[in-house]
Amino acid sequence: MTLIKAILIMALGIIFFQDIKDRMVYWFLFPVVGLCVGILFFLKTLPELFYTSILINLVFVSILLGTVFLYTKFKLKKHFSNAIGIGDVLFLFALIFACESVSFIILLTSALIFSLVLHICLSKKNKSVTVPLAGYMSLFFGITYLGFWFGIIDSLYNV
Repeated sequence: MTLIKAILIMALGIIFFQDIKDRMVYWFLFPVVGLCVGILFFLKTLPELFYTSILINLVFVSILLGTVFLYTKFKLKKHFSNAIGIGDVLFLFALIFACESVSFIILLTSALIFSLVLHICLSKKNKSVTVPLAGYMSLFFGITYLGFWFGIIDSLYNV
C-alpha cells in the first residue's frame, strides 16, 4: 500500500512539473494515476460501490467534456483540441477511479476552482495563453491525498 501511495505521489508530481514546464505530459502517467487511485479506492470500499461509482463518475466526466465540446464548437467556434488538451482529458478519465461519486464531484469541482485561482494568480507572471489544467489538478489531488494520509482530511472516499 505504501508503494502504491509513493508511486501515485511521484506520478502526480511528474505530471505537475511536466505540464507546467512543457505543457506536455508523458501519456503513460495517466494510466499509472488511474491504476493507483483505483487500487486505493477499491481497498477502502465494497466492490459494488466501487463499480457503481466508476460508472457514475464516467458519466459525469463524459457530460462535462460533452458540454465543453458543444460550447467550444458552437459558442467559441473553435476546434475541441484548442479548448482542452488531450492530457487534461486523460487526467479526467484517470480520476474516475479515485473515489465515490459525491466525493468525486466535490473534489473535481474543487480542483477546477483551485486550478482557476492558481492560474489567475500565476498568469500575472507568466504570459502563456494555455492553462496547464492536468498539472494544476495533479497538484490539488497530490495535496488532497497527502492531507488524507496524514490525517488532516477526515475522509476522502465518502462524504
